Amino acid sequence: MNLVETPFVRLPGAAALAAEPWALPRWWADAQLLLKPRISLMVLLTVAVGFLIEASSPIPWLPLVHALLGTAAVATAANILNQVLERDSDARMERTRQRPVAAGRMSAASATWLGMLTGAAGLAYLAVTANPLTVAVAAVTLASYVLIYTPLKRHTAWNTVVGAVPGALPPLIGCAAATGTLTLGGGALFLILFLWQFPHFWAIAWMYRADYARGGLVMLPNVDRSEGRLTGRLMFKTALWLLLVSLLPTMFGTAGPIYLVGTVLAGLAFVAATAGFWMRPAQETARRTLHMSLIYLPVVLLLLLADGPLRWRM
Repeated sequence: MNLVETPFVRLPGAAALAAEPWALPRWWADAQLLLKPRISLMVLLTVAVGFLIEASSPIPWLPLVHALLGTAAVATAANILNQVLERDSDARMERTRQRPVAAGRMSAASATWLGMLTGAAGLAYLAVTANPLTVAVAAVTLASYVLIYTPLKRHTAWNTVVGAVPGALPPLIGCAAATGTLTLGGGALFLILFLWQFPHFWAIAWMYRADYARGGLVMLPNVDRSEGRLTGRLMFKTALWLLLVSLLPTMFGTAGPIYLVGTVLAGLAFVAATAGFWMRPAQETARRTLHMSLIYLPVVLLLLLADGPLRWRM
């Protein structure tokens, strides 16, 4: 899941630290850069939605808390290990050179141990508090993100297709924790998240294409010889598919008419944003698409909660 990873509190520059070393604790800013809290919070939101759309009545809140805690540890491990593997490219990129491992404020060995211990703790916690399927989905999410997607970013522009899989698996963690199985409702949410990531991430990749090139990462906008038209066309097509797939929760009976109307309107707005980029590839239209993607996903998830099984059980 490739959300913008701006920290809640920005890391001060070297000059600011020299002048006022205690104005903003470096460790707090470093922790945010290492753990990517905005991304982790969105991951946990998708886990919660996956759990709540399939949970029995009355809602078992304690298993949900267990699923969120275990997933939080696994997501933290993925973020840390990703930064270990990409420390060289991160150090060459303007948007990532402040990360603690890339900047040398934290050693790769220490970060590796921290990531491995955190991941093992998260999976062990889920093994004790959830069920084997929940552990398996979480383990596949972690392994595919760190061991497959991250290395592929140096070799092929289609790494986004691979990376979209672990990015879309968290709601299935919630679904498995709630039911011990995988359901149609969870599958629909997986597909929504899978397709959403393409226009979202390609918008980011376009905006920072020069930075990605400096880092040696192969992204679609960097190999797009049509000045962004290919990128725009694929963003538009995946947004259209997303609009169609977003209808599945209503078809499967996990959402009602309010969700249907709201998600269609949100989907049309998202499609329009990608069409704007396709017609005129530029920083402005890419940023507009990115902003729309950041609005679209929370809206759809909240609509699913507001007009889904959770409402019917209240």
